Amino acid sequence: MLRPPIAPMLAKLSDTIPTGPFIYEPKWDGFRCIAFRDGDEIVLSSRNERPFNRYFPELLGPLCEALPNRAVIDGEIVVADRAGHGLDFDALQQRIHPAESRVKRLATETPAMFVAFDALWLDDDELTDQPFEQRHSRLATALRPNPTVRLTPTTRDVAVATDWFTRFEGAGLDGVIAKPLDGTYRPGERTMVKIKHRRTAACAVAGYRIHKDGNGVGSLLLGVYGPDGHLHHVGVTAAFTAAYRRQLLEELAPLTEGALDGHPWAGWMGYEGADRERSRWNADKDLSFVPLRIERVVEVTFGQLQSGRFRHGVQLQGWRTDWTPQNCTFDQLDVAAPVDVEDLLALG
Repeated sequence: MLRPPIAPMLAKLSDTIPTGPFIYEPKWDGFRCIAFRDGDEIVLSSRNERPFNRYFPELLGPLCEALPNRAVIDGEIVVADRAGHGLDFDALQQRIHPAESRVKRLATETPAMFVAFDALWLDDDELTDQPFEQRHSRLATALRPNPTVRLTPTTRDVAVATDWFTRFEGAGLDGVIAKPLDGTYRPGERTMVKIKHRRTAACAVAGYRIHKDGNGVGSLLLGVYGPDGHLHHVGVTAAFTAAYRRQLLEELAPLTEGALDGHPWAGWMGYEGADRERSRWNADKDLSFVPLRIERVVEVTFGQLQSGRFRHGVQLQGWRTDWTPQNCTFDQLDVAAPVDVEDLLALG
């Protein structure tokens, strides 16, 4: 099987879209994937070199039809929502499941697409030492039309990229990627630039999980009140320093007293005889937590709100003593209007 270096190139974060000799692309919100084809054999490899074939069987045939006989293509696996209004990352996550029967059913109900954006190998030519401009040109020529395997849109116009950044957020895009025209493919290095959507939100803190090393708070559980008056779990904020993890544990200790009395998440977190919440990625991972009296509010940054949950980039900015938990509602959150993902793909 054709297998050159497969660690994908990475990107460094920027607050602004850079100008200069760049090609700009949408930043897809899916699973990064390197697709290998050697004759009739297709191998799908994740960013961490884990196999994807069993989870996305519907992609194997279309990739054989779309790719040259020998090819290594860098791209993204995405799932569009059933209404066609953008990408559905939650549905994509559900595809990672140990039961083959469930995978087969979801492959029909929520079929995935492969969006190609770089070529490492085509036919008998390894392309990693060629400039991106040449690699992309070769990819655009070699890729055969297929509704399941799509070429990502690109532009050299920063004004167009800026328009995409705002106009297509509702299609589930995570921002924009800028790639140097003359850049070679450098696996594992941050040679690209990513510009992501970032917003702030005030959230009630309803509990915490202990860090995996057992020392201090690993993550805070965040809640926002809906129109029904219920506190909805919208995600977590983590990535604290070791010193701050220990500080949080001491600071939050008084809020654990009597926290179970009337706690809105007492059922799903494993108390009162209910089953504990489980991770979609690891069925053996226990996601129960230490409940807190809901009295504290934090401000966090986030990228997107999808299906009522934060997606990517949830970072703690600090405590908001000027807010009460009851003020933390969905009304404060700026959510992009839905956009048909096909409107964006048609640009490619």
